[in-house]
Amino acid sequence: MLTLKMPRELRERLEVELRRAGSRELGGVLMAEHVGMNEFALRDLTIHRRGSFASFVRRIEEALDRLKSFFKANSNNYRRFNYIGEWHSHPSFVTEPSPHDDASMREIALDPDVGANFVVLLVVKLEDSSRFAASLHTYLPDGSKHRSTLEMI
Repeated sequence: MLTLKMPRELRERLEVELRRAGSRELGGVLMAEHVGMNEFALRDLTIHRRGSFASFVRRIEEALDRLKSFFKANSNNYRRFNYIGEWHSHPSFVTEPSPHDDASMREIALDPDVGANFVVLLVVKLEDSSRFAASLHTYLPDGSKHRSTLEMI
């Protein structure tokens, strides 16, 4: 359905943060460029460190300055550069969205104030303390969820 290309430097940044967090969950927002039909390139992300062993508190207000800077740097071209979704870690669990994750993402996709055509959720972890593992899912305003492709570039 959707492909998100992740540059090596952003993956490496996440790996550093995941090592630093240990068993605590982290998360943040994803900002991307629309580069082709159903194809996006991750350009930036925020890192929110307010997590515990089995939960992460999503706080969009912490990302607003970063989002505003991202939009300004890209001439407010929202059709090409925009918020694409959320990410968080599952250091002690599989990289599949939990029922709580699904509910949160559906809430964002259905929120008329967000006005999104879709949102993605990237769930990440370090397996064996070193290998980056991830899953990507797209949530639509009709309430559906679709497995998507994460491509490392």
